[in-house]
Amino acid sequence: MRTIKKYPNRRLYDTEVSRYITVSDLRQLIIEGEEFEVVDVASGDDRTRAVLLQIINEQESGGQPLFTTEILTHLIRFYGGSTQKMFTDYLNRSLELFVEQQRVYQDRLTEFLGQTSVGVMSEMAKRNLEVWQDVQQSFMRSAGLVKDPPGAASDRSDKPGKKPTKD
Repeated sequence: MRTIKKYPNRRLYDTEVSRYITVSDLRQLIIEGEEFEVVDVASGDDRTRAVLLQIINEQESGGQPLFTTEILTHLIRFYGGSTQKMFTDYLNRSLELFVEQQRVYQDRLTEFLGQTSVGVMSEMAKRNLEVWQDVQQSFMRSAGLVKDPPGAASDRSDKPGKKPTKD
């Protein structure tokens, strides 16, 4: 677990990289899936939740908020009530399920894109070009604009839809 030290002057120090970091840096660590704890240098208390709430507050105050006024009102009403623990468990399970569904969706999308990579698309284009060339040649032959090269009649008899001739 990565340790972030929080100093009384509100500065954050990342012990793993031995440098001061910002709240935005912490947000980036979260996005990248890094696990960390924030410890108050003076008291040794865990300040992780307070810093996470600060990150959420900064995100909510700029741009498109995740929590509407109605959602925040409902959340506040659950504090101290008899259903607070049940709601916390429900919310946690719901978020875990949502994250898992997103991961599965991303995996399937990646798998799909891998199957339709440039190589596969190139092969499909090549086959389409061959079919188009066959169609053009057939049209030109049937219009009498092109004569069959020697031996071409026997080649065409092997194609599907044509009956082989008896010798």
